[in-house]
Amino acid sequence: MGEVRGVRVLVGGRVQGVGFRWSTLHRAEALGLTGWVRNLPDGHVEVLAHGEAAVIDAFVEWLREGPRWAQVRELRVYAVPHDPGLIGFTVR
Repeated sequence: MGEVRGVRVLVGGRVQGVGFRWSTLHRAEALGLTGWVRNLPDGHVEVLAHGEAAVIDAFVEWLREGPRWAQVRELRVYAVPHDPGLIGFTVR
């Protein structure tokens, strides 16, 4: 297993009401990531994800596009400490 790391990602644009959270959930589960995704009151989607560094990189690249109905205009990525207590990936 490679280096494990965590990221917090804020996604802006047309990302609420277009299936972004559920698409993110399915992509994260397919990649074996742990964490969560949620809508924020300001219109952003927030994602917390933990997994192997290379997988996290691929996931962040997917977030730059999101599902076909989304229009991602902003992506801010922050490194966070790995949380081994996270189990699965959820929509909050």
